[in-house]
Amino acid sequence: MLFRRIKLLDFDCEKYNLRAFNKHMPAEELHNKCGVFAIYNHKKAAELTYFGLYSLQHRGQESAGIATSDGRHIHVYKNMGLINEVFSRRDVFYNLKGRMAIGHNRYSTTGSSQFLNAQPLVSRFKGYEIAVGHNGNITNAYTLRKKLESGGAIFQTTSDSEIFLHLIARSKKKKMSDKIISALRQIQGAYCVTFLTKEAVYAARDPRGFRPLALGRMRNAYVIASETCAFDLIGAKYVRDILPGEIVRIDESGLKSFHPFEQIRKAFCIFEFIYFSRPDSKIFCENVDKVRRRLGRQLAREHPVEADIVISVPDSSNTAALGFSEASGIRMEIGFIRNHYVGRTFIDPEQKIRDLDVKIKFNTVKGVIEGRRVVMVDDSIVRGTTSRKLVKLLKQAGAKEVHVRISAPPIISPCFYGIDMPTKRELIGSSKSIEQIRKYLGATSLGYLSIEGMLSMNSLPDEDFCVACFSGKYPTRIEKKNGKFKLE
Repeated sequence: MLFRRIKLLDFDCEKYNLRAFNKHMPAEELHNKCGVFAIYNHKKAAELTYFGLYSLQHRGQESAGIATSDGRHIHVYKNMGLINEVFSRRDVFYNLKGRMAIGHNRYSTTGSSQFLNAQPLVSRFKGYEIAVGHNGNITNAYTLRKKLESGGAIFQTTSDSEIFLHLIARSKKKKMSDKIISALRQIQGAYCVTFLTKEAVYAARDPRGFRPLALGRMRNAYVIASETCAFDLIGAKYVRDILPGEIVRIDESGLKSFHPFEQIRKAFCIFEFIYFSRPDSKIFCENVDKVRRRLGRQLAREHPVEADIVISVPDSSNTAALGFSEASGIRMEIGFIRNHYVGRTFIDPEQKIRDLDVKIKFNTVKGVIEGRRVVMVDDSIVRGTTSRKLVKLLKQAGAKEVHVRISAPPIISPCFYGIDMPTKRELIGSSKSIEQIRKYLGATSLGYLSIEGMLSMNSLPDEDFCVACFSGKYPTRIEKKNGKFKLE
């Protein structure tokens, strides 16, 4: 049995080296760092956390874990793989005792894809037990880690998330809520983080609010999740967003909110709307599907085209394509069928096999495509390799013309706040003009949504969003791995 309280058995990381696997998958695939979930005061806390993580699987596919508290001890179970693989055995839940829990799906952007980095991470110190689940990236992780190590701290993982535990353990404050506040005051960057102690659940969001985090209720239970789609599955009701800079503590006395930070300019990740969040979620006080549809409509207004059909690159572009179709009057059709069952059995390929990656994931509906002028709507172009192969597939299926429309601006800079994105030199939008990209794709025409058009589709002020990957202007200082800062 892989389950133990606090201490876990070793795991064969090489057998499930998902980082190695993912590098052979379509190069356009972007990954968000993680999904977090928490629940307080429910007899089925572990099981409901499992279902919550199931809804958040799109936010992290490398590892999954659940930690629970029965009031005396923290129990944890985690492993590499998808949530249904990690928790495939029913007896695991018998050992996850307690009415409170936190859960985590992970995709590594900081720290390698290994079992030791799977979350929740758990620590014991001075009579305390605490578990943490983190979504985001700490941008001053190098400096904090070096400072902690020089003071004698011994790190068990390569994940920046472990820094939370060390800072909390070293705090001289007496109350756990004060220890957490003291730790978070030292951290810069993006974090939506949940903590579990023997007595309480905590949740916190960084002062800029980079990533979404929502609060819900389920009868007498409180729930917290990266996205509201997790509430829908378990029958919980959305109450509100956890505010930027807010820390909440939930214990037997109820929910208490802390606001220990000065208010600063918000920096909500616009890419959550464009790509990451599920369309049935509500984030940043907006419904994702409605925003994506508006993005598609604006894209049609900015880049009109004469064509016969509109198709999406499933699944994240479906709603934007609907919006494009509505605004343009061009009929929407299903042109690509996506294989949702591409799993870990993919062999370590030679180049000739690797070229099949897009065909493994997508196939064209030739009866729809043949002889038609096609508008292919996608949410983004990263390196351009996958988009190029998709255009080629459409032409092979008999498309007369292929007009590519992107419901976001060109990506010109990497993200440092929790998205696994290529380096600047690998981003096709950073070094090539739109015409050069069009030629590389082999498309008849190419149109990107403008930054202004993108921001105008949200009800919040433009300045509340982070658009660094499109503009190159970051809302915080970015620390490099050597401790120096990138030029702003």
